[in-house]
Amino acid sequence: MLISSFQVIVSRITKDLWRAYLCRPMEEWQLDFEWLRVRHWIKDRFNRSELPDLNALLYLIGIQELGRHQVKFSKEEKQDLMHIAVCHLLSEDGYFEFEGMDADGWPHWKVLMPIDIKGLGPQEALLRRKVVEYFAPLLSNQEKT
Repeated sequence: MLISSFQVIVSRITKDLWRAYLCRPMEEWQLDFEWLRVRHWIKDRFNRSELPDLNALLYLIGIQELGRHQVKFSKEEKQDLMHIAVCHLLSEDGYFEFEGMDADGWPHWKVLMPIDIKGLGPQEALLRRKVVEYFAPLLSNQEKT
């Protein structure tokens, strides 16, 4: 019990340190490097031949945040999973707030402020950065083993 509590504390500290490290302004080349690093890690982890794109990573994050494994998802459910990922990632910046789960066990989010970033390129850059931040603790734990 003591060890698992210690592991939780260390995990939270590690996550907080990575978040603090990544929250400082990141140059474009650094973001590109970390983005590729995440994509390669996922590719290797799932034994794929191609690097996942942003949509694939959002889908994986959505499954993780949903908290249940399901073999097949409908097209609408896949879109919902990507929405869950976006809401979760941007909730850390105050764009969304978790409201709770519905009767089917799907999370719902409340919009707190509009996303004032215009254009597809800057929006994708924001999401790439948030994906990098999401996976950073996992990548740092992998390096230690």
